Amino acid sequence: MSEKYQKFQDLTGELADLGHAQGLLGWDQETYMPPKGTPRRARSLGTLAGIYHEKLTATPFVELVAGLRDEDLEGDAQVNVSEVDREQGKALKIPKELVVELSETQSLAHEAWVEARQKADFAGFAPWLGKILKLQREVAERVGYEGSIYNALLDEYEPHARAEEIAPVFAGLRERLVPLVEKIAATGKYPARGVLDRDFPIDGQEEFGRRVMADMGFDLEAGRLDVAVHPFCSGIARDDVRLTTRYSADNLAGSVFGTIHETGHGLYEQGLPAEAQGLPVGQSVSLGIHESQSRMWENMVGRSRPFWKHYLPGLKEIFPEQLEGVELEAFYAAINQVEPSLIRVEADEVTYSLHILLRFELEKDLLEGKIDVEALPGLWNERMEQYLGIRPEDDAQGVLQDVHWSFGLIGYFPTYALGNLYAAQFFAQARQEMPDLLAQIEQGKLGGLKKWLNEKIHQSGKRLTAAELVEQVTGQPLSADFFSAYLEEKFGEVYGLSS
Repeated sequence: MSEKYQKFQDLTGELADLGHAQGLLGWDQETYMPPKGTPRRARSLGTLAGIYHEKLTATPFVELVAGLRDEDLEGDAQVNVSEVDREQGKALKIPKELVVELSETQSLAHEAWVEARQKADFAGFAPWLGKILKLQREVAERVGYEGSIYNALLDEYEPHARAEEIAPVFAGLRERLVPLVEKIAATGKYPARGVLDRDFPIDGQEEFGRRVMADMGFDLEAGRLDVAVHPFCSGIARDDVRLTTRYSADNLAGSVFGTIHETGHGLYEQGLPAEAQGLPVGQSVSLGIHESQSRMWENMVGRSRPFWKHYLPGLKEIFPEQLEGVELEAFYAAINQVEPSLIRVEADEVTYSLHILLRFELEKDLLEGKIDVEALPGLWNERMEQYLGIRPEDDAQGVLQDVHWSFGLIGYFPTYALGNLYAAQFFAQARQEMPDLLAQIEQGKLGGLKKWLNEKIHQSGKRLTAAELVEQVTGQPLSADFFSAYLEEKFGEVYGLSS
């Protein structure tokens, strides 16, 4: 290892340390921080963001990276230098003042969103969203982009993806999903009624969720589970992964599958290459790939018949009165009920991606200046009715339900739908390579799938792009056919649909 590269690793490690502190403060703000702590926390986060930016763009570090870039590096060293060079190139185009202003605005906007959501009053959040959009447009213009201005922000979450490529794929997906939802609705079947529409004590929900977390292989000595308004996974470090979920006595499925979902994210974080901690190679490749892990565990495993052949008896032990007389097939149909809902995080597998398409279309139009912030609630409600056949009664159930825009996460939403596509393709490959996978799941043996994911996906870190990873693991480029076939087969059986 050259002296120059060692110095590069040391400086990159300092950046990772700052990111660790930012992540911890952000997690605390979402979980335990008292409301009055917001202004000081916003200042602290802004200060850290400024320090990070200064260190990243310091002339000696820039010159060091430039020098290493011209050397004949190989393997992880080449990836690490290339990724820092990529981040540095963007950051050099953004002044510190803009970085600090955006960080402070996001922190304050989040608190405004929380209050506006509680009051179902979009007008209280609209000025903050307008300011975030203005700042993000400035970021995009400074960084530069080809095609849509949206590409500059999308690249932050799904590197190398372009709106011009995603939009037609999503449009085609919508064309298949809307009729499928309509066919299912025409059956008039609502299997969850009479099975899940009862109260399940929260302590029992937590007990069951933690049991499944352990079986999935989540290391609680390298992570923890807490409660938040909006469930999330914060990968502060490979050995410090913070998960959150939420509980409601009248929503067993929400907590069970929310916990499984976030644990899927957590397993990815804990499975990243240990030898590359603090370096780009040790990071996840994209949010779409990250989402594929949570959606696979939540839906393709957690909502499968084999899974509940094993876990339903244990759930009945915790809730004997609530689940008395409920047989496997009735429970399986209930947890796979398709019914358009207002809340994205509670949506079923079939309708979920329609929630994402709506958000993608609106935020893209907002950023491109095709629509105004003030028009957002009305447009949101119209498209909910168009895509899902339902209309929000208020802003809390509509345009204010997600936290993402308050944090400035424009370009983030498409990764959820991409995650569905990645998940289906990966799971099909896992079943092909492990013919007894469903039998393992039926026996409560979830370690086989975890091991496969660790080896095939998690351990790659950032050594491959998302597209390269999909092709390496499955032998072919990303295709929506796997996800479509999975939905049609599964829900065709559940609802007795003709082909």
